[in-house]
Amino acid sequence: MIQTINQELIDQLIETAKASPRKRTNHNFHQTYDENPHRFLNVMLRGSYFTPHRHLVPPKYESFLVLQGEVGFVEFDDEGNITTTHLLSEDGMKGIDNKVLAVDIPPGVWHCLVVISDYAVCYEVKPGPYDPNADKEFAEWAPHEGSEGCEAYLQQLAKNFE
Repeated sequence: MIQTINQELIDQLIETAKASPRKRTNHNFHQTYDENPHRFLNVMLRGSYFTPHRHLVPPKYESFLVLQGEVGFVEFDDEGNITTTHLLSEDGMKGIDNKVLAVDIPPGVWHCLVVISDYAVCYEVKPGPYDPNADKEFAEWAPHEGSEGCEAYLQQLAKNFE
């Protein structure tokens, strides 16, 4: 079955994200958790917190392509120092202000996202299968989602994109 991405789908997903305590939602195009690769829309609202993480065991590449909005991509070293930032934007194809359209992240790279616009829509691809207990390793040097300090840490990260 051919699946399409259109504004109606994105609008529905934005409403779902608004109702989510995590301020985001996924729309899977893959049919099972074992299917390879996993392909999905990740619709995120400003204020959604992503704990810095990496995909090392098992090693997995991960790609983000921005369809709408702007997302800050942050790469860290093993101690939690920021090593690289990229502003992912739908304007990335126009060469505006050093914005990029997408990133492809190798296994083992510490990273997180910061939603800069009111909302952002990314097409994400990474290998399956998905096992929530082994999909990613969360950084010990950053607050974990839902814990105290997330909002302040997120605001600190967002300053890299002002």
